[in-house]
Amino acid sequence: MTASGDSIYLPPFSYFNQIPGRYYVISYEFPLNEKVRTWLRLEDLFARMNYFMSGELGMEHHFALTTLFEIHEVASRPELKSELLQELERQKRSLSGLHNNPAISEQALDQVLNEIEQAAADLQSMIGKVGVNLRENEWLMSIKQRVGIPGGTCQFDLPSYHYWQNQPASLRKANLREWLAPSLPISAAINFLLHLLRENGRTIGFTAPRGTFQQMQGGRSAQLLRVSLNKKLACIPEFSANKYVINIRFIIANYAAKSSLFEEDVPFDLTFCTLQS
Repeated sequence: MTASGDSIYLPPFSYFNQIPGRYYVISYEFPLNEKVRTWLRLEDLFARMNYFMSGELGMEHHFALTTLFEIHEVASRPELKSELLQELERQKRSLSGLHNNPAISEQALDQVLNEIEQAAADLQSMIGKVGVNLRENEWLMSIKQRVGIPGGTCQFDLPSYHYWQNQPASLRKANLREWLAPSLPISAAINFLLHLLRENGRTIGFTAPRGTFQQMQGGRSAQLLRVSLNKKLACIPEFSANKYVINIRFIIANYAAKSSLFEEDVPFDLTFCTLQS
């Protein structure tokens, strides 16, 4: 997947959804394994990177750069690339078996399979470890070392960085795109797999009596849970789940006091998301 202007990645899943004929909802996602947890973190970081990089101010590009450092910290996990390639191949095999299924559009299926092949090819083309281009840049590494110190990037500490922040926005954006480009195949693969994961979800409506809910898995496997509820309800879900049981407690959305149970009945939708196996 190639960059186009400032648009550098597939749009992330929208956490706020307008469901026709229903209430306005807010959704919360909970990963059930470390692999999906890493994907969600990187999706969030790439979305933040895109947001700040599209700005014009030096301070916006400062936060874009610090986010880039975070991306490479998370994406540098040695097994990430191989995990993504394996999952793409698994999805390709599974979806290829849907050919000649009268309920499936052959054209749509071929398009998805082509996207899988392109994502895998882009990953395969990545040379070296993720973030090596940053680690070989002494100037960027000097900034990264200072970012972890409160106020460590002040102009008297890093005058060359202050100079960069005062360059034209077009130059800063070009630099940021250049530094980000080697990791774009990671972003594209993760966004594609998360899209498949979310699309392959089964939603069931429940009510949590007095703010608590428990559901036995009963052999049902899932990699991601999504809870959607009325945005006007002043509560947030807390998840605890394993392969046997799902526990959800709805906590009062209070920013100042100690968290406490929302002791009212809470209607919500629970979506079990899993990739084809």
